[in-house]
Amino acid sequence: MKLFQRIFFAAVLAGLAAGLAMSAVQQWRVAPLILAAEAFENAEAPAVAEHSHDAGTPEHAHEAAAPAHEHDENAWAPQDGAERIFYTVLANLLGSIGFAFVLAAVSVLSGIEITARNGVIWGIGGFVALQLAPAFGLPPELPGMPAADLVPRQVWWVGTAVATGAGMLAIAKLRNWTGIVIAAVLILAPHVIGAPQLSGDHASAVPANLATSFAAASLATGALFWLLVGPLFGWLNERFARSPAFALKGAHA
Repeated sequence: MKLFQRIFFAAVLAGLAAGLAMSAVQQWRVAPLILAAEAFENAEAPAVAEHSHDAGTPEHAHEAAAPAHEHDENAWAPQDGAERIFYTVLANLLGSIGFAFVLAAVSVLSGIEITARNGVIWGIGGFVALQLAPAFGLPPELPGMPAADLVPRQVWWVGTAVATGAGMLAIAKLRNWTGIVIAAVLILAPHVIGAPQLSGDHASAVPANLATSFAAASLATGALFWLLVGPLFGWLNERFARSPAFALKGAHA
């Protein structure tokens, strides 16, 4: 019981703190790029309608290229401004707490404790497994960008994250050449298989420089989150372990 209580409170507090910091940077650097891309996406619709008579025009390429970005006119969406920011930050905080729990679960299952000293290493590992490695095959995408079907991309993303994380854990647990070989196979396998991609050339309403800036800003914001949540979780976990209140609860559990 004591271990669960420590993990729960440490994960919630670390996730909230890191999520708030990430949300602030996201609103500063990432959100403006999304809004700019949405302007291009919305501007593309009238231009597409004007050329609907030509079977080789971007209309057909765009519709086939970006099924993941189709919009349901009847679907609810927050209004731009304060409402959109509120729901974005709320989703960030819930997701951040969830990622903190994932970090804690991996720590418990692997038997490697997260501390204030090794928290940065754990944070780097989380960033590499859950963001950097998948981004090699599926970089962060703006609205209006062509993309393959959503389900295959999600399956590849999850497989890449799990394989990369397992590979890094193999190195941490075995600490020998066997672990390095296992890690190399696991980490490289998803990229050898390849992420789902659209075949042929597909037009995009989003300028290339905007897409590049978004990918870089998204990865940088993600790196900030992981570099905060790892050490924060480790520090809080150690602090709660020394707390008399947690010790008393553990003694009577």
